[in-house]
Amino acid sequence: MTLNRALIWGTLALTTMMSPCGCEDIVADHVAAYGINVYQSYGPSGQFTHEFDGDEEFYVDLQKRETVWQLPMFSEFTSFDPQRALANMGVAKHNLDVLIKRSNSTAATNKVPEVTVFPKSPVTLGQPNTLLCAVDNIFPPVVNITWLSNGQSVTKGVSETSFLSKNDDSFLKISYLTFLPSEDEVYDCRVEHWGLDGPLLRHWEPDVPAPMSELTETVVCALGLAVGLVGIVVGTVFIIQGLRSGGASRQQGPL
Repeated sequence: MTLNRALIWGTLALTTMMSPCGCEDIVADHVAAYGINVYQSYGPSGQFTHEFDGDEEFYVDLQKRETVWQLPMFSEFTSFDPQRALANMGVAKHNLDVLIKRSNSTAATNKVPEVTVFPKSPVTLGQPNTLLCAVDNIFPPVVNITWLSNGQSVTKGVSETSFLSKNDDSFLKISYLTFLPSEDEVYDCRVEHWGLDGPLLRHWEPDVPAPMSELTETVVCALGLAVGLVGIVVGTVFIIQGLRSGGASRQQGPL
């Protein structure tokens, strides 16, 4: 069971890097461990994994062939040998080639990503804020996320998370854009993925209440004045009726 899980993760990584696709501009530059803690065992059990809070601890830079820790302190608690991992990947690649031949080179099904754009906090014009572009249901985990402001590419103030694994074997990735809300600027999150027929744009713009026209303001003021006058008239009538009722009672006197 443990060996099978290791082979599955190796196969997934190799599939991500080697899968043929027309979107040649999408490139996988590293293999990472997401939501799992990976250990090397030199016993007969080989490599094994277990869950660890859903956070990335490290990834392996394939060009430099070295382990890159998300936080340096993580390396004090455990270790990971990329050379041995690459050897395991070689074995996984051989097994993958066998599986590809047995499946008659049937390609994996690409999922259609779900994209949502929303601000981090309530928007106030002129107050710094952050836009989030959440791309869910990603498979395979290779995607390009870019930002546009009024149709122009934006790179300043942009950051993103690593791929976050989910229980259904798909992935989630979030891109952030720090910005200064303005009535004159609108934004789009542009997503490219093999599951899409073309780039997907998700639009966002600040929800600014439209100012009232002069006619509307005049009508509102007139209505307010009319309501006030009616209130004065009605109040005066009630006061007069009250005074008359009180005078009639005093004239009759006690029987």
